[in-house]
Amino acid sequence: MQVIVRDNNVDQALRVLKKKMQREGVFREMKQRRSYEKPSERKTREKSEAVRRARKLARKKAIREGLLPAPPKKKPFERKPPLPEVKERVG
Repeated sequence: MQVIVRDNNVDQALRVLKKKMQREGVFREMKQRRSYEKPSERKTREKSEAVRRARKLARKKAIREGLLPAPPKKKPFERKPPLPEVKERVG
């Protein structure tokens, strides 16, 4: 894996590297390798991941073809205005 640093901007290069590693699944693999996984558990996990990927692909295809309704769009988060400060009376 290779990342080009431009104009000595190391922060941007690190961001790009992390994104590439995330896409490749390096972080997920590191997390899995922290503890031993039995071969039978590994097979079960990989099989369930494959089923999940296949279902997701089929769902997206059905949405594209109009067989299923598209999920509702998420509304962007709106901040509420801050509450007015209440001053205490000393008396």
